[in-house]
Amino acid sequence: MARMSSLQIGIVGLPNVGKSTLFNALTGSNILAANYPFATIEPNTGIVPVPDERLQKLGELYHTQKIVPATVTFVDIAGLVAGASNGEGLGNQFLSHIRATNAIVQVVRAFADPNVVHVDNDIDPRKDIDVINTELALADLQTVEKRLPRLEKETKANPKLKPELETLKRAQALLNDNRPLSSVPDLDLTHLADLHLLTAKPVIYLFNMDENGLQDDARKDALRALVAPARALFVCAQLESELQGLDEADAAELLESYGQHESGLIQLIHAAYDVLGLQSYLTAGEKEVRAWTIKKGATAPQAAGVIHGDFERGFIAAEIVSYPDLIAAGSEQAAKAAGKLRTEGKTYVMQPDDVVEFRFNVSR
Repeated sequence: MARMSSLQIGIVGLPNVGKSTLFNALTGSNILAANYPFATIEPNTGIVPVPDERLQKLGELYHTQKIVPATVTFVDIAGLVAGASNGEGLGNQFLSHIRATNAIVQVVRAFADPNVVHVDNDIDPRKDIDVINTELALADLQTVEKRLPRLEKETKANPKLKPELETLKRAQALLNDNRPLSSVPDLDLTHLADLHLLTAKPVIYLFNMDENGLQDDARKDALRALVAPARALFVCAQLESELQGLDEADAAELLESYGQHESGLIQLIHAAYDVLGLQSYLTAGEKEVRAWTIKKGATAPQAAGVIHGDFERGFIAAEIVSYPDLIAAGSEQAAKAAGKLRTEGKTYVMQPDDVVEFRFNVSR
């Protein structure tokens, strides 16, 4: 569980909730954002760097040739509608595209605009959320019920599979009650990871509001209560679009005028790292400065394995200096002279500000 490649986030929602507009703004893409259902036919994928000011400072310190930030991959699929799991609309055929994602962002329309049609001609965030969650649960139910007969047969021949079968049957019962699997903390789906069940993934609710709504705290509190204890974020797709192309100072000024301190992209990345229990560590040298994404609690060998499996298998030690200590010292040599560079072994738990060089030996 400690190994982590690029963070992947699936974006779902009803048609015309602003998914494509938000996707464009978040990823700097220019996909079709039309005012009619199913404008997004093929799933769209956008890869964006995780903002990290430490990388630039380390790049200057090491006079590096290349800076490589951690990345987030966003996958935007066609709008789901009620009945999608039974073939209604176009959404269901694309659910497979978000099965491999780490988390799901559900975009919910919380703005009124007579010029943008609603698929049900009714602005009702609670109803919209229920429609999406039901379709995700029904899609999972199909996946579970497809696996059940085979697992029942295999369990008769191999009784050791009984716990796996019991978990699958419990998942089936929960989904039949329209309960997302992520809402049951003690449900261990480790043995069913290959099913990539959608409702087992953490969900972040992204409420798309108009510019006035962003400053309406009572409205935001009401929407937040709808999805508690899940994470709720509030953005204005139109504002996010306007931020594109602005320099840092102008973007900050525009956000501030709407009572916002961070763009939707940064809010979303922070929320995703938080709900998934992720952090990053850094490697630095003349050739490259880079951020690597790992699970919180990862040990040094596990962190090394994110770079290459050989690093984990042949792990000897990790040479570590804390980023603030390194910057304060002014160079790696000065940090070492000040006693700030330390050697850690296999049981060391990685910290977010670690700048690391791994020592390893792989015998061929």
